[in-house]
Amino acid sequence: MNKKTIKDIDLKGKKVLVRCDFNVPMDEERNITDNTRIVAALPTINYLIENECSIILCSHLGRPKGEVKEEFSLKPVAKELSKLLNKEVIMAKDVIGEDAKTKANNLQKGQIMLLENVRFHREETDNDPEFAKQLAEMAELYVNDAFGAAHRAHSSTAGVAQYLPAVSGFLIEKELEFLGNAITNPQRPFVAILGGAKVSDKIGVIDSLLEKVDTLIIGGGMAYTFFKAQGYEVGNSICELDKLDLANSLIKKAKEKGVKFMLPVDTKIGKEFKPDTESKTVKYTEIPSDWEGFDIGEETIKMFAEEIRKAKTVVWNGPVGLFEFDQFAVGTNSIAKVLSEIDATTIIGGGDSAAAVKKAGLEDKMTHISTGGGASLEFLEGKKLPGIECLLDK
Repeated sequence: MNKKTIKDIDLKGKKVLVRCDFNVPMDEERNITDNTRIVAALPTINYLIENECSIILCSHLGRPKGEVKEEFSLKPVAKELSKLLNKEVIMAKDVIGEDAKTKANNLQKGQIMLLENVRFHREETDNDPEFAKQLAEMAELYVNDAFGAAHRAHSSTAGVAQYLPAVSGFLIEKELEFLGNAITNPQRPFVAILGGAKVSDKIGVIDSLLEKVDTLIIGGGMAYTFFKAQGYEVGNSICELDKLDLANSLIKKAKEKGVKFMLPVDTKIGKEFKPDTESKTVKYTEIPSDWEGFDIGEETIKMFAEEIRKAKTVVWNGPVGLFEFDQFAVGTNSIAKVLSEIDATTIIGGGDSAAAVKKAGLEDKMTHISTGGGASLEFLEGKKLPGIECLLDK
């Protein structure tokens, strides 16, 4: 981590603009159903309070696509933050309008305000320089702590750094430390587990990890593309027919690199896509043409578990089955359980795998759960993240 953090800079009494990731799930009544991302921002916010800063927080929520929509307002976040900090969080009615500017001007040391959803402006996602400049004019320093949005070059994640000195918060520092060490200096054996539906989403990651890992385990929907590539029937399972050559070339690359490339040996299949569908487990070579694969089978669970138990570093991104349906969550839950029991550095790459680990109640047993699915994937792929590139070097 060669980027400056809030510990590397004199903050005393400064007015600070902090980009957080408050993109949290809510129910119909606009109650927050999972406040993990809000809690993750607290160490940075508390450190700024201790340093007598006046704090302007900003974030996106959902995809309002440049329109002001009440259902995407950050008001529930301000309420939740006030509760967690035991301190009033002033809510601005807009982002760079009269209300935000006046409140920012009047902000006292130790006070906190939250701007309205930055994506109420199309200029945010366009990384519009004028919009970024107006955001920046409210503060003297910019802190990025939104790892979940660090792979986006938007006004509030990268643009403002053109106008203000920019450093990272504690959350981004922690993300880069764990993910960075896994990539550059892992304890071995280093095992990566990749799941999820599509090979196309993970091509870059598989390619990049084949240079680094000792074992690559493939599960989830994308396993069926690999089966099909080897000439097997996959029935109605999810399968990318235009990626068959690619799948074979990845298997070949693994062989050349001496990487153990593991695919399921059996699969739990269902008649149709619904929670209570009829199901059975078959060998991966014996999927009937009118059935669909939804999970890894018992033999595969045993085989994967045995490999994972030897590991000293594990990175997991993407569930290995349709974990939203209980009868097809067995594989994903079993992987989570094994990871919770081993003496190794276990890193969960955000998104659905993080949700699965939480659903299984095992989040406390993991070394690190990333707050950014897309960002952690791009980081593992070796891509440069705009929201991190723009920060000052140490």
